[in-house]
Formats: sequence, C-alpha cells, structure tokens
Amino acid sequence: MTPLVSVRNLRKRYGGVKALDGLSLEVDRGVIHAVVGENGAGKSTLMKVLAGVVQPDSGAIFFEGREVVMDSPAAARRRGVGIVYQELSLFPQRSVLANLFVNREPLRHGLVSTDAMREMSRNVVERLGLRVDVDAPVSRLSVGEQQLVELARVLMEAPKLLILDEPNSALNDRESERFFAVLRQLRERGVTMLYVSHRLEEVFAISDRVTITRNGKDVGTRDRAGLTMPEVIDGMIGAHPADMFPPPLPSRMARRPEELVVQDVSGGELRNVHFTARSNEVVGLAGLEGAGVSSVLNILFGALRARSGDATYPDGRGLPRSATEAARRGVCLVPADRRRNGLMLDRSILFNVSQVVVGALNASPLFSLPQARRRASRQIAQLRIKTRSPDTVVNHLSGGNQQKVLIGKWLEIEPRVVLLDDPTRGVDIGAKREIYELIRRMSADGRIILFSSTELPELIGLCDRILVFYRGRLVGEVAGSGVDSHTLLHLINTGERPPQTTSAPK
Repeated sequence: MTPLVSVRNLRKRYGGVKALDGLSLEVDRGVIHAVVGENGAGKSTLMKVLAGVVQPDSGAIFFEGREVVMDSPAAARRRGVGIVYQELSLFPQRSVLANLFVNREPLRHGLVSTDAMREMSRNVVERLGLRVDVDAPVSRLSVGEQQLVELARVLMEAPKLLILDEPNSALNDRESERFFAVLRQLRERGVTMLYVSHRLEEVFAISDRVTITRNGKDVGTRDRAGLTMPEVIDGMIGAHPADMFPPPLPSRMARRPEELVVQDVSGGELRNVHFTARSNEVVGLAGLEGAGVSSVLNILFGALRARSGDATYPDGRGLPRSATEAARRGVCLVPADRRRNGLMLDRSILFNVSQVVVGALNASPLFSLPQARRRASRQIAQLRIKTRSPDTVVNHLSGGNQQKVLIGKWLEIEPRVVLLDDPTRGVDIGAKREIYELIRRMSADGRIILFSSTELPELIGLCDRILVFYRGRLVGEVAGSGVDSHTLLHLINTGERPPQTTSAPK
C-alpha cells in the first residue's frame, strides 16, 4: 500500500545550523508514527515543513502517492494536514465554540450562528469526551481540557494526517492518560498521526512505529514492538544509555563538609521521618505518588508546615517557616512543574534569572537592568542555554533550556541545600545529560543535594544512595551494590525489601 506521506532527502538550514540534513520518512495509513530525537535533531522543523509553516531548501514531499508543495499552512490544510502544537494557540477569553470555529464561523441570515456551531461540533466534542460548557470562556478550563479543545479544532477539519508536536508537555499524568485514550480511539477510526515527543515511555505506550532522528538525519525507523528503550536512546545520542550518567567528581569544597539532619518530621503524608544528607553526595528520594516524597521537599523548603519534628541545616537553624526564609538561608527547590510553579513563561530569561536574588535577597527595592543582564549572561554561559539573547522570552525556549533557566535562577543565590523535584521531567535526552553533569558539579562544590525522580534509571545512575518512602514512612535506604531496579521497585511498591535481600534498611 502506498504510504500516506513520504518525505525524501529534506534539507533546511538556518544560517550555519542544519535543522534538516537529508532526512527521509514514510508514514503508513492508520498508524501512530512517533518521531523522537534530542532538541535540535530536526523533529519540529520536519513537522513545520509538513504543515506548510516552513519551506525546505531541498527535498520532496509525497502525499497519497503524489508529489506536493506545502507552500503555506492553508495549502497543507487543503491537502488534509492538521497540526496540534506544543503551545496552545487558543483565545482564552473567547468561548469554546468560538475557538473551534476561528475564521470559519457558520452564518445564518448573514449573522454568526452559535446554534450551527454547536450542531456542527457536537460529534467531535462528544467523541473526545470533552464534557464542558461550550459557551464558557476557554480560560475557565483545565490545561488538559484546553488541549482537547485544541485537538477538537483541528479534527473539525477532518485531517488525513494529524501532526502532534509535543501535545501533552503541559499535562499531568491523569490528563495525559485521557489524551492518549483519545488518540487510540482516533487511530481505530483510521486517522493517521505523526507524534513528536521526547518522553520515551509515552512513545512506547502510544506508537505503532518509531523514527529516530539525530543531527537533522533519520537514523532508523522500526516497528515499536521490535524496539527497546536503550536502543532508541542509543540511536538518539549515539551512545549507550549507561554513558548518560557522569561519575561522581572529586570534592572541590573550600569549607568543612556539611549536613542536613531531619529529625522525626511529620507533615503532609509524612510520619516520623528521620535521615541525614551530607555534602558531596547525591541523595535520591523514591516513592509512588502520595508516598511522601513531595512532602519532604516542601517541608524542607518551607512551603509546607511540619506538624511535628524538626531539622538542622548547615546554618545551625531549624525548618524554615516560609519559602522566602528558605531562599534567604541558601535553600532552593526546583519544582517538577516548571511551567506552573517555577518560571514566568511570558517574561525574559533576564527577568526570570533575577527573580529569586532580587525578590528574596536584595535589600534594594529597585531593579537594576545592567545587573540583571550580567546575571542572565552568566547563567546562559555556565549552563549552555541555547539562546541568542538574555532578552529572549522563556516560552520561546525548548523544555530543556527552560529547565536550565529555572536552575540558573537558583544558582544565583549560591544555595547550600539543593532540593530537586523531578528536575529532568519533560526535557530531551541531551538536556538530561547536561543537568546530570550540573548536579554532579554542585555536589562536588559541597552542596547538599536531595534528588527526586519518577524514573528509576535516573535514581540508580545518578544517586550515591536512595531513600525509599512508602505511605508516608521512610522504609529503606539502598546504596552501593544494593542499588538495583528490582530492589527499588519492590521497596517502592510494597514498603518491604524483596525476600532474597538479606541486609536490613539503615
């Protein structure tokens, strides 16, 4: 059968950067075809070429067996290409119905007919399980519901090829599962999808076929059922997955080793938790959602009040009473959801990097633009943030570079205690490696690092020891040869070590 879409030897250059370097791809009908790769591998440029937003320098596109030119988004839509971008493009103050019919509102007697809009959209809205008031402003909906509105708007045009460019980057786990259920239903109805993502666990859960890209080239296309995650990572980065995790660095401390001692702390889900974290080590925190890991980090940062117990920090004082006090004492928290809790996406790198140091530490109420520019330039250089200017709006950066900005704003206060809540969530493989290296450098500099992750390979590959939480209790610690996925999974899911393990938790 002729593929629905075939691209051959596409090339696209932006100045001296090769975004596409001879990339080829075939997409069969009625499948979810994933395209994976690091930031800069060419994924988004490929999607924009197919959607008519970007014109290739050379190469050919075949649609339903015929060579075509997608010279504009309108031309792509006429041929049956629809795209859902990573960033929502809805009008928040307008109704759901109005957003579904932007620039194509049905008319009756010369006036826009909301009755006709409601009637025409009913089938798509019901099919997506979008149970919302369609007359309400989009701003009242959850992010997951807004993403479904975005998808519904594209589906209203009955596309033959649906392109999904990081469509669930802002969704939580529950919203993502709902979104994936919708995609599976669309596949059953014969819709062909190109799915771009850097979250490999989701790619393996949703796709039928996978194309791996690297440096603007396609390095392999295979059925997902015949692939393993290490093989995909190997293709994306050109190295074995184990090589992603840098070894510990020699200590570069200029002062005596420091400790954070937690003593019988209860709060949130936690019950009488006690442990010690030291400088020059990366201490992992593992547990299912609701096990208490988030409560540990929030209590230590002063964002959640402990019911009982206390802690002793390197400055000799106890638990902070607020996040502002924590920042002033050199304690930082990099949250899991950078988009909602960590960054001001509509502001510049310059503004974001200065946020904490000015808000928490600066005695002067005046904002110094030259100082802010120096701070931003320093973090751009140190963290290798890919941007042309400190004035770049953070929302225009990739997920990995956004995360670096979030970390950079905390590095400006030179923290002594660094709390990391899933810091590589939603970033590509290359950015993950750079964040791992940064964590090792911070540890070598003598900072106390507490690192939470939902990915077991991260915990095993990066942490010197791992504290496991189960239903609010600290149920075990694994370190050295005891750090393996079997032991960790058993502890995380049962609160007990596997039977064959003889050593007791510390």
